[in-house]
Amino acid sequence: MFRNASLSTKLIRIGTVLLAVAVTSIGLTLWVTWQLEGGAAAVNEAGRMRMQTWRLASAAQAVVSPVERQQYVQHFDESLAVLRMGDPARPLFVPWDDEVTRRFKEVEVLWQGQREYWRAGSDISPSQTLAAAGQFVEAIDRLVLAIEQQLSHLTAILNLAQMLMMALAIGGAVVMLYTGYLYVISPLAQLQQGLQKLESGDFAIRIDVDTNDEFGLVARGFNRMAATLQSLYQGLEAKVKAKTERVEAQRARLEALYEVSAFLARANSVEELSQGFSQRVREVLKADAVAVRWSDEANQRYLMLASDCFPADMQEDERSLIAGACACGSLQPQARTRVIPIHQDAQTPLRHCARAGFRNVVSVPVRLQQRLIGEIDLFFRRDLQLNTEESELLDALASHLASSLEGLRAAALEREAAVGEERALLARELHDSIAQSLAFLKIQTQLLRGAVNRQQAEKIQSTLDELDAGLKESINDVRELLVHFRTRTNTDDIERALQETLQKFQHQTGLPARLQIEGDGLPLPADVQVQVLHVIQEALSNVRKHAGASHVSLDVEKGPQWSFVVRDNGCGFDTRARQGETHVGTKIMRERAERIGAVVKLTSSPGQGTAVTLTLPINPVTSSGLSTVGLGLPHSVATTS
Repeated sequence: MFRNASLSTKLIRIGTVLLAVAVTSIGLTLWVTWQLEGGAAAVNEAGRMRMQTWRLASAAQAVVSPVERQQYVQHFDESLAVLRMGDPARPLFVPWDDEVTRRFKEVEVLWQGQREYWRAGSDISPSQTLAAAGQFVEAIDRLVLAIEQQLSHLTAILNLAQMLMMALAIGGAVVMLYTGYLYVISPLAQLQQGLQKLESGDFAIRIDVDTNDEFGLVARGFNRMAATLQSLYQGLEAKVKAKTERVEAQRARLEALYEVSAFLARANSVEELSQGFSQRVREVLKADAVAVRWSDEANQRYLMLASDCFPADMQEDERSLIAGACACGSLQPQARTRVIPIHQDAQTPLRHCARAGFRNVVSVPVRLQQRLIGEIDLFFRRDLQLNTEESELLDALASHLASSLEGLRAAALEREAAVGEERALLARELHDSIAQSLAFLKIQTQLLRGAVNRQQAEKIQSTLDELDAGLKESINDVRELLVHFRTRTNTDDIERALQETLQKFQHQTGLPARLQIEGDGLPLPADVQVQVLHVIQEALSNVRKHAGASHVSLDVEKGPQWSFVVRDNGCGFDTRARQGETHVGTKIMRERAERIGAVVKLTSSPGQGTAVTLTLPINPVTSSGLSTVGLGLPHSVATTS
């Protein structure tokens, strides 16, 4: 049973026994020492009683006062009480046995007989006093002798306990050394020898196990490890070769996946993407031909986007396939990558594939968000079995293809939406400026024709003046629009662009304009700068057209939230009276501000000028997340104009 116990259990049992013996010996030693200390104190107290006896005899002969004799008697009573009861404040007690008890009774009886004598202090002769004191001292000496004999027995016990403790220490050390050698050193030596032989190539080495402790478990584990190494070593070369081939295949698949993914990321058109994808997939799977087909929304017809090494006659016949007419293009919504044997499939006609010499076709569904949007068909003129890794690789490639095509489609839609939005803004500004001016010119032309017919010279001249002023206004509007839509920023700091905008405004209107910039802040993104410049240009355009001002200022405050304030000292207007009106310029400013999450605020009153405040949010970005495509950038407008 001891062999079946664990190493910790063995050590705990041995340690517990040694600890119990040590605690017992130490406890016995402490108890004997305590007895010896108490007995020694009792001997001292008894010796003190002898001194007190002679003091009483001296007091009787010297005829001291009754009060002093009473104190001597009281001190003797206290000493007897201490010997009888012990002293809790210090180790003082009598080691009682039969002899000590009898001798103490003699002292008490003798004291009770002499107590009144010593207390009263009767006239007695010195010889009687000495005799009484000597008799009492002899009784005390017998008590002390009895106590000392008892203490000698305790001393012998203490010496014996010390010898036992010394023997216990030596025996415990021997037991621990033997236990360590038997249960730790010897098993470790066996393990070390086994490891040395194992390192030398002797995989047949085994360690004898005859215990169930921790070293027994380690030895069994060592034996299992040696057996495993022996079996591995016997077929190591073949296993290393197979593992190397598998790792190489995985590396090739990862490399192919990376290469195809990198190409898909670089492709700029659907034709380039699909054609390059088909070529790379064919090379990766070593297929004889490949076709990439895309389905319509109802999955009723499949269009061939691209192919590689595909027979020319089959390309024309299978450029557009009706779903279900062939094994290609007959995927179900829950279909998976599968190998279709061509000559053994009697359910669907495969005459084209058979004539081309293909024996198997691998159909790979292309899904986007669980929706079937096409398939990839790989044709083989040999028998084929796809393993799990190859199927997963094809599924991953198909997923990358779907994501890339969807990304191209989304980018095209975003560009189209951005161009549409910019055209709408351009149309609003044309309507607000040139269209209204042309309508005014048309009215003035009709008035001029009527004045000419009626030969009204003054009316003709005033109409011509108004036509001239209208044409100048239209020319200014056209110039302003050209400046407005050519606005771009090429630096991280918007200050230079603001200075150029104010210089163009001064050149166009002749009005003085001041720029003041305060604070520190992070540079604005280029697309945000363009929108800010458009809002400021629209505000300056309103000043030119409606304010009648003599001075304009632009105050910029940098910080976590940028702010731009365009002020003029013009005629102003009542903002409450125009709350219900729709002003195209103000609407355009608000729309552009909303694209970057900013806020436009108009402050004005009649005769007090007008202030347009543009406040940007923290970290402003365009609403679509595009930095250079559409959204009012000038090159997009130029491209679509």
